[in-house]
Amino acid sequence: MAVYTEVPDDELAAFLADYELGDLLSCKGIAEGVENSNFLLHVTAGHYILTLYEKRTAESDLPFFLGLMEHLSAGGLVCPLPVRNRAGAALGRLAGRPAAMVTFLEGMSVRRPDAKHCGQVGEALARMHLAGAGFALARPNALSVDGWARLFAQAQARADSVQPGLAAALRAELAHVQAHWPQDLPRGIIHADLFPDNVFFLGGVLSGLIDFYFACEDALAYDLAICLNAWCFEGDSSFNVTKGMAMLAGYGRVRPLEAREIEALPLLARGAALRFLLTRLVDWLDTPVGALVKKKDPLEYAKKLRFHQQATSAVDYGLMR
Repeated sequence: MAVYTEVPDDELAAFLADYELGDLLSCKGIAEGVENSNFLLHVTAGHYILTLYEKRTAESDLPFFLGLMEHLSAGGLVCPLPVRNRAGAALGRLAGRPAAMVTFLEGMSVRRPDAKHCGQVGEALARMHLAGAGFALARPNALSVDGWARLFAQAQARADSVQPGLAAALRAELAHVQAHWPQDLPRGIIHADLFPDNVFFLGGVLSGLIDFYFACEDALAYDLAICLNAWCFEGDSSFNVTKGMAMLAGYGRVRPLEAREIEALPLLARGAALRFLLTRLVDWLDTPVGALVKKKDPLEYAKKLRFHQQATSAVDYGLMR
């Protein structure tokens, strides 16, 4: 469960008066998510999502995120579309926070994805990468290799309290990734957080992608590596090669991988696992006791990382030659 900024009724009414959406019928907080405060609004015009951006989201990044959703939607990707107010602005302020309204997408995330889900996610990710071409705004990935080093510095003194020897293992892995990280891969706009809770399905068919608040510029194949980590491991941390095969095949049907991307895939997957291990570790160590936020286990990604360290080629992930 997340902590939400309280929105006074009179302030919400004043905010909505700037939109041509009719009367407010209901407003309900959405429990999922820990980055921002989200509310499901039912107004005369239908259902919408209201987001209040909390301190972990830089206000200077919001034009990029909102503009990207408009760009992707115009390119045919099904994703939330920012709603502009009467003055033509997509961003406003509410309860002392930057705030925006986006369209509501029908569908539900899946708790236990199968190979068919993974194949559709691969296709959708590739479509997003193609649709992102030509977007005018730029945002570097603050959670790439340099960011991992800063996260490790923040957590290393306390890492062994989570698991004995974890600090040394992370230090060695970070050094390996820093020394070998590829610099010449095709780049573009990536989602960077396409976990199952950010993908909706209706009747087994993918109905849309949400939550673009980590989107940035980086290697396109790195985004695919993030998805392999997020979608293709089982509860016991074993890699499901059938799911990996489906995801890679789905991606390749829309945007075939280049030879250099295929060669780099095991290292990209290692980097993706390290990134989420470190961010989860910092949150695990820094979240106060009693906070109404469900902490995610960093050791889940330590187990995934061990698989990637043993992988020798993209074949280990299900890529068909």
